[in-house]
Amino acid sequence: MRAPGKMAGLLIGLLIGYACGARATDSELTPDTYAAAAELVRLDGNRAINLRCSGEGQPVVILEAGGNADSSTWYRVQPRLAGLTRVCAYDRAGYGFSDEGPMPGNLDARVDDLRALMDAADIPTPVLLVGHSLGSNIVRNYARRYPREVAGLVLVDPPGQGSDEDMPKDWREQIAAQTAHREEILDQCQRAAESGDHDTLRERCLRPPPTWMSEAVGSAMTQNKSKPTYWRTLRAEIAGNTVVFDMPVPVDESYGSIPLALLRAPEEGEDAPKEVLAVMRAARSQTHERILAASTRGIAIDVPDTSHDIQLEQPQAIVAAIEQMLGRISESDPDNGNRKDLSPAPQ
Repeated sequence: MRAPGKMAGLLIGLLIGYACGARATDSELTPDTYAAAAELVRLDGNRAINLRCSGEGQPVVILEAGGNADSSTWYRVQPRLAGLTRVCAYDRAGYGFSDEGPMPGNLDARVDDLRALMDAADIPTPVLLVGHSLGSNIVRNYARRYPREVAGLVLVDPPGQGSDEDMPKDWREQIAAQTAHREEILDQCQRAAESGDHDTLRERCLRPPPTWMSEAVGSAMTQNKSKPTYWRTLRAEIAGNTVVFDMPVPVDESYGSIPLALLRAPEEGEDAPKEVLAVMRAARSQTHERILAASTRGIAIDVPDTSHDIQLEQPQAIVAAIEQMLGRISESDPDNGNRKDLSPAPQ
């Protein structure tokens, strides 16, 4: 999936159910285990969240998917990590095999769900949080709210924030028009899902599954993305992205001494005017600089030959960064992960 933000490619791309922008090969298909739920963990006594865990050891690694994505996006990363420690990925509420959550599903609600999930699944803290794209915003929010529960942060290509205000006026007008068109399509797709109109969903709303998805997984994903709950969740997430990405990273954002690694893909040649690209790249650079400065132990890792979807195209780079982070955590606190502390940070 493209990095979230107000740009032309995202407006239509978010309507599609798959991370089709990735240049992943089909030599390593998604295992058929992703065609069904793994462990359904109950929250609030009734809602179920799909959790996929493997491996043994602490600290536990939590994989947080990007926007419009579920646990299957980590299928090339999780097996490679399972030999290092316990690793868990999950479907956020409304995606994959998880039930819909309360609306609006903003960042705070996502953090609340993640914390409730870890508590219900008896996952010991502190954990190592790994977030791709929008998922990086979720885990950053978690670390700010509950720093004692976070052993480390690995952020996979965080999207640029705060570019809209500096965009040329004509570009903002184009985006406003495309946003209105996007809402029309989203509304049509949601109504098609509610009425069971699979022809409209197939022709207007969903692309065929990518070649790296097995037939069983592709079929299951199409079924999941044909549900009204998926479209309500997607619409809420897109609306929330406006709030998340319109504002720059605060200068005073801080994760204290939590070790942090930021993986960044090469800048891509977007299909946009030069002056627009300049604003987008400046916002991305500022975003990454402020995130790195928010930790006293932040490092940047450049990942070559990849698009935004590093977890699909260069999974070993993420595994190497996590392995390095586990070593940094162990050196700084040999007992890290051997306790469970779900108490809030002091106010």
